[in-house]
Formats: sequence, structure tokens, C-alpha cells
Amino acid sequence: MHADFWHQRWEKNEIHFHEKEANPLLVKHFNALSLAKGGRVFLPLCGKTLDISWLLSQGYRVAGAELSKIAIEQLFAELGVTPAISRAGEMTHYCAKDIDIFVGDIFDLSGDVLGPVDAIYDRAALVALPETMRDRYAAHLAAITHHAPQLLICFVYDQSLLAGPPFSISNEEVHQHYGKIYDLTLLESAPMASGLKGHTPASENVWLLR
Repeated sequence: MHADFWHQRWEKNEIHFHEKEANPLLVKHFNALSLAKGGRVFLPLCGKTLDISWLLSQGYRVAGAELSKIAIEQLFAELGVTPAISRAGEMTHYCAKDIDIFVGDIFDLSGDVLGPVDAIYDRAALVALPETMRDRYAAHLAAITHHAPQLLICFVYDQSLLAGPPFSISNEEVHQHYGKIYDLTLLESAPMASGLKGHTPASENVWLLR
């Protein structure tokens, strides 16, 4: 999607994708990453997700990338934290204890600016991007994180029934993007009880990439 699409979503507060609690599949499967306390987890296209608060509460450090300044201002306000703000390459860096968020186009985020990460948690990035951008995104993500292990959550549904985002990401597509880089394990495929957006039959697939 074009950047304007997401900026308008946040400006109009059209953020139905924002969950009201930490993602249950994150809580259930995060330990599969075998990450030591204090490890640094990268969340691409993070918005103001409550997953960040959950990870911090569990003793992990968080790094994120997000296009919308509004989302990150709301994130820190909801955390009750005042960040230090500076420029970092092409990005704006919001920094506080145990948390670094880089605001701007994720394709402008370099590995040097991001710094070392121990794991990736992608619930909202791959599924948010149109098919024409997903190959580029997956390669960029792997490059800037030096192939850090990843917990990836995807939606799977009949794309003809609903225009994304979020888009449907088949198992075959996950292998297409990541199969040459990682060993892939499908941890769970969970039907969504009320469907995607309350009406479209869908499942959430949880992948461990090592």
C-alpha cells in the first residue's frame, strides 16, 4: 500500500486492526523462540500494538519500525513514557528505557541504524503489504536483522472474498519468501471464531523461522 493509505488511516483513527490486548498467539508461542530475558525483539510495522507492552513486561527489550508518527506518539503516551527523539539516518528515532522505535519507511531502515536484534515478531507487516512488495520486504527484513529467528503470524483466507489489508498469505508463499533462508515450522493453524473482520472465514497461521 502507498504510504498515504496508512497515514490517512491513523489521521482518521481508522485503526480497526489495532487489538485491545496482547495477541493471544504471541503469548502462547513466544517461548518457541527460546529467547533469553533481556533479548531484543524487532517488530516491523508495529503501530501502537499492545504486544510491545507485553514484551516489555516479560523482561525483553523492543525495537520497532513504523510509518506513522501519530501511532508512535500514541504508543509512548499509552506506555506513560516520554521518549528522547533524534534523527537516525533516514528515520526518526524514539528512544526510552528498553525501547527503540524508528519512524519512517521501513525500506530506509538499515541494519546499522536498527542495531543487533535477537528475534523478529511479525504479526502486522507481511500481511499488510501487497503482493508486489512482499518479496522485497522479506529480503530486506532478513538482511537488516542478519537472519534473526522469527515468529510470524499470517492470515489465510479466500482473497477473492475480501480486499486486503490484511492480505492472505498462503503456506506456499511463506516458503517462497523465507524457505531459502530459514528452517520453517508451522506451530499452529487456528480458525478465527468470528472470521476476518467479523465475516470472512479465515485462519491464523503461526510460523517459527530459524
